[in-house]
Amino acid sequence: MPARPLTDHEEEAVQAIRAWKAQKPGLWAKVMGVLGEPITWVVRQKAVERVLATALDGANSLAHHLADADDVRREAGVKDIAELRSLDLALSDRMADRVHNWAIGLAASEGTATGLGGLFALPADVPFILTLALRTIHKIGLCYGYEATSPGDKDLVLGVLGASGALDLVDKVAALASLRSVQVTVASQTWKQIAATASKDALSGEATLVAATKVARALGWNLTAGTFQKAIPFLGAALGGAANARYVRGVGWAARRTFQELWLIANGKGAEI
Repeated sequence: MPARPLTDHEEEAVQAIRAWKAQKPGLWAKVMGVLGEPITWVVRQKAVERVLATALDGANSLAHHLADADDVRREAGVKDIAELRSLDLALSDRMADRVHNWAIGLAASEGTATGLGGLFALPADVPFILTLALRTIHKIGLCYGYEATSPGDKDLVLGVLGASGALDLVDKVAALASLRSVQVTVASQTWKQIAATASKDALSGEATLVAATKVARALGWNLTAGTFQKAIPFLGAALGGAANARYVRGVGWAARRTFQELWLIANGKGAEI
């Protein structure tokens, strides 16, 4: 079946998705990738991987709850989140933009506040920023009609988190390929099928462990950045806020481009961008 014609706004979205996929990670990511190698090595150890998997599970569950689907339904004027999958991409983009900007502002404020506490505040900052990043992905997904209720949806959320933290173009291509495989699975299911799957299947511990490993590098460089910056007297607050804002900004764009693409695919606007 041929793809349906694109509106001007949808064509702009297609070009933005292509540009995001082709965009090379910046110098900041490369520098932090080098600094983060010690942490990356640590989190790849089996015992630590399982702790990280557990932490991701907990943060993801909390983020799903905090995303507040009712809030999105009220703003969009729909009874069911799934209606947004075929309503209006421009409307979804506007809602996602507000979610994204709010998350960036909160990340900056929290990073500034914990930065004042230096390294002593880091244990509180890490789970907060991880949960906020995941909550941002969940809520942006809601804006496009995707509510994470099944194991496949959970993989998609973690895939977005991993793609947002690529350290170089090779790493990004691999992350996007992994994300694409999950997109295909999610896009091929109707919402009734997803609900049925969610009611009878549970994501295995091993699958969670694999997902945790995929995002280890992304978390490693960001946490290293926070550790270095918040150890600097006086500058810790400003640098902490900037680091958190930068991280959540990247996560938000990864989520927006991913769910825009899913929306376009669901509406017959193309199989892959």
